[in-house]
Amino acid sequence: MTTPTIKIDKVLLTVALTAAALFAFAIAGSASAEVSELRITKQPSIIYLPLVVMEQNKLVEKQAQAAGLPELKVSWITFNSGGASTDALLAGSVDLVTSGVSNLLLLWERTKGQVNGVTSVGGLPMLLVTRDPAVKTLKDFTDKDKIAVPTIKVSSQAMVLKMAMEKMYGEASRDKLDSVTIQLGHPDAMIAVINGSSEVNSHFSAPPYQYSELKAPGVHLVLDSSDVFGGPASNAVVFGTRKFYDANPKTIAAFMAALEEADQLIARDPALAAKIYLDATKEKYSVDEIVAMIKAPNVVYSTTPNATMVFANFMFKTGLIKTKPASWKEFFFPMAHGFPGT
Repeated sequence: MTTPTIKIDKVLLTVALTAAALFAFAIAGSASAEVSELRITKQPSIIYLPLVVMEQNKLVEKQAQAAGLPELKVSWITFNSGGASTDALLAGSVDLVTSGVSNLLLLWERTKGQVNGVTSVGGLPMLLVTRDPAVKTLKDFTDKDKIAVPTIKVSSQAMVLKMAMEKMYGEASRDKLDSVTIQLGHPDAMIAVINGSSEVNSHFSAPPYQYSELKAPGVHLVLDSSDVFGGPASNAVVFGTRKFYDANPKTIAAFMAALEEADQLIARDPALAAKIYLDATKEKYSVDEIVAMIKAPNVVYSTTPNATMVFANFMFKTGLIKTKPASWKEFFFPMAHGFPGT
């Protein structure tokens, strides 16, 4: 009479063990599951060309599938300023932000290291242009001028303007142009400078907009950012939260692999990259014009952070950040530490 009971007990034990195993597996799977959607920001400018190539050729999706993440959805969100994109990161509405080094450093300190850099996108010369014939050098700007920058005081352009003033005219002159800078996205600033229809008569610009401005009658060059740095400097970097980075290693690796693939395409076939860019943005340039921008001096599309410590040291010196990093590796995640960054 005991045999059936033993059989039933064994069955119940097997069911219980199986259920426990499945439950444990479900918990483990849930804990290790990566995001189903990756939300990335970019801004208007050919500085972000690698991201445009990644988006149009679905390179992140391709690399994610190779990494065992076949269902990853990738969403690209365009902001006209770094400030808006960093706000989105803090609000949790995006996962990775692409903006200037200064915005990365501000969030790195504000979050006590919980926001760090993932990679550089590249560095392109930024040109300060004006339609004021009286302005030949920085010291010629007066209160009647208005210089457009993406974000006042903390954008790459605003920061380089301060660096240039200090380098050329001394520390006391560093902030003298703060009163004539105004926040405006690159496309709108370009229209204002070319049309001459608003108070904005100058623009610390970015490619490709600066080249269109310089072709307009009466617009001329005042400053090239390369003269301030003495060479290429990263002015677009990708950053995100430590929580996201730690929880999504395969997704981050897929993003990095896609970025490197995009860089290789740009280097191998600039004309194809230019066509991809123009098809996506609908900007009124020829393929040859975009290729010329890609091949211009001091243009670098690379995952290696360049001259980021120049920004860090300047921001510490001027009080924008209170913590001085000893190395660029302090504000970049370990995945980037193998690069020969500066």
